[in-house]
Amino acid sequence: MEVRAVNKFTGISAQKTRLVLNEMRGKPVEDALAILQFMPQQAAKDVAKTIKSAIANATENFGLEAADLYISKIVADEAPTRKWRRFGARGRFKPWLRRSSHITVVLDERVSNE
Repeated sequence: MEVRAVNKFTGISAQKTRLVLNEMRGKPVEDALAILQFMPQQAAKDVAKTIKSAIANATENFGLEAADLYISKIVADEAPTRKWRRFGARGRFKPWLRRSSHITVVLDERVSNE
């Protein structure tokens, strides 16, 4: 049973978010949230929020136990880039690119061998 959660238009670039996501792939959700709590990156807050949303979807909508869930797939895709103008010396143009990303988390249930 796969459970998804998507966090769209986060204010952090996909490249910076992927640095955090690479640590979470394949881990149980409780361990992932514990690791994210102590990561210094700003993207860790958005990733934790998305994982908590996926856990809530699994428990409320599908009746799964949070202890049995693990992160089967987690990706950060590029979202639209805001382009701002900044004018420099000698009439030059200095573009500011404000990048954003979409975070997708897919949880799966760990099957116990009983």
